[in-house]
Amino acid sequence: MDKEPFGGMDPEEFRKIGKEVVDWITDYLKNAEKYPVFSQAKPDDIKRQLPAAPPASPEKMETILADFNRIILPGITHWNHPGFLAYFANTASAPGILAEMLATALNVNGMLWRTSPSATELEELVTDWLRQMLGLPAEFHGVIIDTASVSSLVALTAAREAVHKRVREQGLSGRTDLPRLRLYCSEHAHSSIEKAAIILGIGQESVCKISSDAEFRMNAKALAAAIEEDRRNGWLPFAVVATVGTTSTTSIDPISAIADICQKENIWLHVDGAYGGTAAIVPEMRYVLDGCDRADSFVTNPHKWLFTPMDCSVLFTQHVGTLKQAFSLVPEYLKTTDGEVNNYMDWGVQLGRRFRALKLWFIIRSFGVDGLASRLREHCRLAQEFASWVDADKDFERLAPVPFSVVCFRYHPNGISDETKLEQFNSQIMEQVNATGEAFLSHTKLNGRYTIRIAIGNLATAEKHVARVWELVKNEVVKLK
Repeated sequence: MDKEPFGGMDPEEFRKIGKEVVDWITDYLKNAEKYPVFSQAKPDDIKRQLPAAPPASPEKMETILADFNRIILPGITHWNHPGFLAYFANTASAPGILAEMLATALNVNGMLWRTSPSATELEELVTDWLRQMLGLPAEFHGVIIDTASVSSLVALTAAREAVHKRVREQGLSGRTDLPRLRLYCSEHAHSSIEKAAIILGIGQESVCKISSDAEFRMNAKALAAAIEEDRRNGWLPFAVVATVGTTSTTSIDPISAIADICQKENIWLHVDGAYGGTAAIVPEMRYVLDGCDRADSFVTNPHKWLFTPMDCSVLFTQHVGTLKQAFSLVPEYLKTTDGEVNNYMDWGVQLGRRFRALKLWFIIRSFGVDGLASRLREHCRLAQEFASWVDADKDFERLAPVPFSVVCFRYHPNGISDETKLEQFNSQIMEQVNATGEAFLSHTKLNGRYTIRIAIGNLATAEKHVARVWELVKNEVVKLK
């Protein structure tokens, strides 16, 4: 037992194994393309190779790492692969990985200022850096949360608090003195908004999905009409969620027009910029956040398109007092005499808070704002290039605009209008491309039409990778003809 106080391992063994792990990570980042991006594992393949019960006796780290390589790696879909083009591609960049190692070693809980002053003050600093990078006004203050799903939940809880100040004490259940709350979002809003309604206790039936225009943007006139009708019918509108970069098409809702309505109706405006918001770092793309300066809350995810390892979401709000009113609960054992300091436990659900600010700080310093912007700009250029190939091919059609780095398209040869057949064709194309191991694509449905998405966002993705995907898609078309 003498050798175990050092983190459960002998110090020299830790040093040796640690170097081996860093070497492995280095080789992995350098040679990610040697792995099939889309895991070829079948259900239960991984569990079948592992014991059903935990080991009673210690096992050597060499054995554990060998099993990691032999059993775990084949079941990994490699998000760090340059051919990962599904969902919203992301990157665990090298500076972020190093910061994660340090944060894990420190293992601090940033719930109170005193539980690690550096964690709190660096979070204050780095969220303000990001605010400046995005061009948001100084009235916005940020907090780092795990994901945009939780960030939006936190924001909508504050919105509920703003309209019903006794809900946190009395709840909603069984009350007859409150009108039903109404939450508005686009029909293309992220599913987490509906989940937030479920958790908040207002239910899915209280979510009013507003129609969109031909470019999949929320219809502001339809929103105004819905609010007017709901008020007549006894609903209490309390929040609108607009999106900068919708999940399926990355469309941008008309934030300024929506902000006008929210201001007139005294309704909380939350803007979900989880993916698209980051693009405002690029000077010529600052327009994507037009109107967001009037939002009550705004979220963006550095772990989506700012090369930050999972997970890291930043929620900004102009109403810190309302946010803290919704969440602050300080038992005696958490009371302090530190004076005017920021205790981030008061800003949301979690008491346990990882030191996420460290990796974002490393990344912004390592790349620089200009370096980050240049990489986002290149991803957008690659998307426009891919879109031009789709537009120029008579057998394909693009199904949505390309404001960022995602292209929605499908195979649609002349003479075929049967949507069932077209879905079969495009599903087969996508699955066969994914089966090559060279690329991973995902899909959506737009106006009932099966749509393939290519989402460019990995730091290592270059034009050759995008061109290869187009080649693979075209190869599958040849097989269909």
